[in-house]
Amino acid sequence: MTDTAAPPPDSPEPTADTEPRRCGLIAIVGRPNVGKSTLLNALVGQKVSITSRKAQTTRHRITGIATEGTTQFVFVDTPGFQTRHTSRGTTALNRALNKTVQSVLGDVDLVVFVVEAGRFGLDDAKVLALVPPGKPVLLIANKLDLVQRRAELAPWLKSMGERHAFAEYVPLSSKREDDAKRLLKVIEAYLPEQPWYYDEDAVSDRSEKFLAGEMIREKLFRLTGDELPYTSTVVIEKFDEEPGHSGGRFMKIAATIIVERDGHKGIVIGDGGERLKRIGTEARTELEKLFDAKVFLELWVKVRSGWADDEARLKSYGYE
Repeated sequence: MTDTAAPPPDSPEPTADTEPRRCGLIAIVGRPNVGKSTLLNALVGQKVSITSRKAQTTRHRITGIATEGTTQFVFVDTPGFQTRHTSRGTTALNRALNKTVQSVLGDVDLVVFVVEAGRFGLDDAKVLALVPPGKPVLLIANKLDLVQRRAELAPWLKSMGERHAFAEYVPLSSKREDDAKRLLKVIEAYLPEQPWYYDEDAVSDRSEKFLAGEMIREKLFRLTGDELPYTSTVVIEKFDEEPGHSGGRFMKIAATIIVERDGHKGIVIGDGGERLKRIGTEARTELEKLFDAKVFLELWVKVRSGWADDEARLKSYGYE
């Protein structure tokens, strides 16, 4: 029998620095308005994607980054797959959004498929059908707090298992911090051992200029509700940083809200300009928190008819 030698007394104890690191790409997908952006923000622990009750809010591939212990989670938030068409057919904007969803799915290590707990419709099925064969998929049954009878979830989950071979089922509410932490633990097991992609304190790979436009667009949709069609967007015209009087950051931001009709312009401006003023005030407050800076924000509203079906304008506005 061979004795195992004890380590020398001065050998260092294993630490997080000596443990293997994990890192991977996770796609968050689902039909519009199932809570993908809210879930992303909860997982990252900071707002990196805008949220709104209006469907179709997210339009860009947004990467949120969370680093916990030896694991780095790189989340890709996608637009809700566009399954509805206008009277003109599928617009160039919708085609661009769908192309983004499809390109994301081929690159990731894990797919997080978000649905409303207890519900599964045709639009959900169309998104699920996009997932490449063999790609591990977690079923996230979101908005669990809205389910009146939890006992009804068991047969629903069974029926979902018959639709797709999900790796795991995770019922949760994206508004609960504990649920987000629990989901991170589940995701961790599916990520490969490899070096991190980003620095430990990174939360997004998007620029501050991009995030400024997203925050303004969030306030636009939140404060106009169903009055304003989702074919409205925000273009940052000026994004400058200057030294502040007290040594802190001071930022000058000018943005244009693009709408398709004169009537929409009136909706955004509101009576006596009150709604536009409120959009600006709420956006500025959010941006000051996000950038830890004093922000001077100017907003204009312009009409650009048919922009959502104009390939050249889509590219100039930053859509892939």
